[in-house]
Amino acid sequence: MTGVSELAIAVVLGTALAAGLLLTISGMPRWVAPPLERRIAPYLRDIADPIGLTPLNPGSSWLAGWRERSTRMGAKLGDSVALRRRLVRAGWALTPERFRLRQLFAGVGGLTLGTALTVAVVMRGDANGATLLLPVVLAAAGMLGLYMVLTQAAEKRMRQVREEVPTVLEFLALCLSAGESLNDALRRVSEVGAGELTAHLRAAVLAAGTGSTLTDALRDMARSLEVASIDRAVDQLVGAVERGAPLAQVLQTQAADAREDAKRVLIEQAGRKEILMLLPLVFLVLPLSVLFAVFPGIVMLRLGL
Repeated sequence: MTGVSELAIAVVLGTALAAGLLLTISGMPRWVAPPLERRIAPYLRDIADPIGLTPLNPGSSWLAGWRERSTRMGAKLGDSVALRRRLVRAGWALTPERFRLRQLFAGVGGLTLGTALTVAVVMRGDANGATLLLPVVLAAAGMLGLYMVLTQAAEKRMRQVREEVPTVLEFLALCLSAGESLNDALRRVSEVGAGELTAHLRAAVLAAGTGSTLTDALRDMARSLEVASIDRAVDQLVGAVERGAPLAQVLQTQAADAREDAKRVLIEQAGRKEILMLLPLVFLVLPLSVLFAVFPGIVMLRLGL
């Protein structure tokens, strides 16, 4: 029992020593020059700070410097472009660097929980080789779990966007048929609607009203969403605007195509659900039926009746 207690104390002291060393290193002054975006940020950003660039302050705390270095380290992990696109699709107002920082915090939380559980198991005297892997497993589970939550949120949101495409396109075609311009129709749909797609339309209208062209804003929206029906609708809409074709008819055709795609996806999902419904029938109901039919005969044969 003495050896177990000494091992638990060693784990606690080692964790405390590692945390102290990390805090000491993070609080050390930086001898490298700040990057270009940090130097010019105070002269370009006075109200909004969307990407987390704040002016350098000589009296800033060690926590701000550690957060900056952690954010920069997170920016180097993984594909930032793909991660940024997934964050936009999920509707999370985060940059890839901040998401990586949250992943790091989740991993540290899992590591801390695993260490506490390991110490508790060692104190009880039930420790083995697998117990020492518990902190690493929980840290990896925390980081991967956050990414899986992001993936599920992105898929769910894109599913909602695909369901809203036909209704939004038909509403746009109705506004255009009533004599409104494309910009006014988009603004009306974005103000009236309350779905996920209308939120992206609202952002596109805002971008078009603050210096960007309407076609570029729509293309950026389609590129960020990566939905096939929206890509086709935006391409046809931009082509109709550039060539002077009737926009209402183009949108009605795209709405019909989007409804056909929705029907096809629904039929595919029904086919997959039908196969999944056969699994309990084949592996549960059928074996039980055979067992109830055969077992009485086997018992009767053993009894010699």
